[in-house]
Formats: sequence, structure tokens, C-alpha cells
Amino acid sequence: MDYQRFGQISPCEYADALPRSQFMSPQIRELWPQIPRIAGPAFTVKCAPGDHLMLHAAIYRAKPGDVIVVQADPDFAVAGGNVCAIAQQRGIAGFVVDGVIRDLAETRDIRFPVFARGVIPKPGAKKQLSPLNQPILCGGVTVNPGDIVIADEEGIAVVPKDDAEEAYRIAKARTDKDTAMSLDQWREQHHAKVEEILHSLGFQDNE
Repeated sequence: MDYQRFGQISPCEYADALPRSQFMSPQIRELWPQIPRIAGPAFTVKCAPGDHLMLHAAIYRAKPGDVIVVQADPDFAVAGGNVCAIAQQRGIAGFVVDGVIRDLAETRDIRFPVFARGVIPKPGAKKQLSPLNQPILCGGVTVNPGDIVIADEEGIAVVPKDDAEEAYRIAKARTDKDTAMSLDQWREQHHAKVEEILHSLGFQDNE
């Protein structure tokens, strides 16, 4: 599957194709400004409380182009600058972490895309095993291995792999429609729609 085409469309446009349940909490956001959009299949990781071993294992097992998606303890950093640099060297598209990282300056300097809840200096331990590529909960969304993750400064959409083609078709159609329309045309259409809805609901101007 050509995953790059999913990244040519903003997460906003997937709103026409997906329910709210497929968009992660806004608390998981880009950790440095003007972060590039990433898109790719999810390689899922669940870290045990206070531990980050399995994310460190995942950076050597995920394939180039994968987005590593992590369910983690928000009180301990799961990755730092070297881990992000190695992931980047291996072609990993980026991290989406329901938790925190550290060494943000290093990560920003190499421009490795990380979306997370924030940063903390204290790292987790490397003591506990858990299965890789199993369903996890990240940002309130159930993420299955191979689901397509699209993330940028607007937010994070998770497209179920079985619905990928239909979701892409709907999002692409919305993108093409908006691109083909001037602001004046959009305003005219928008104004008419708003007034129609107001009228149907019985709204009256106080004039």
C-alpha cells in the first residue's frame, strides 16, 4: 500500500471519513514547532508502568516508514535523543506516544517527529517485557497494528486498516473540493448553508 498518499491529506479532511473516536486526545501533540506531517502503518508498543524496554526494542524491529505508537506511563520518559536518532536512522517515520520523552532539544535539532504529552527528565527502567504489535490504547483511541496514523500540528487521525481505502477516498474528495473553490465561492456556499440551518431551527435576528 502507498502510505505516503495518506500523508498528502491533512488530518482535518479525515474528519469527513472517521468518527470522533478515531482522533487522539489533543493532549498528545507535536513537541517542536513546524513539525512535518507523518503518515504510515502503526507499529504498536505497550510499555509497562515505569518501564520503557519495549519501545527500545521496537526501534530495531519496526520497518522503515512505520509510525511507532506507544502506550506508556506518563511519569517516566520512554525515549531520549539517542533513541530518536537511531529510529530516524532506521527510517522510522516518527513516534506517537501516550506518555512523555526527554532530550527534546536533541530531537528538535535532528527534526525527528515526536508527538507526545510532554517531556520529563527522568527515564523509565528496562526490566519488563510486554508483547509488541498488539492492540493498544493511545490518546483515547484503540490502535491496532497496521492501522494508518496521520499526524501533524492539527492532530492525529487513526484510520483502521480495513477502512483505509474508503477513508482515503472520502478525505481526498473533500480536499479536492476545497482546493477547487475560491474563498469567495466558499463564503457564498457557507453563508447560504448557515442561513438555511438557522431558518430551519427557527432563528430570528433581533433587529
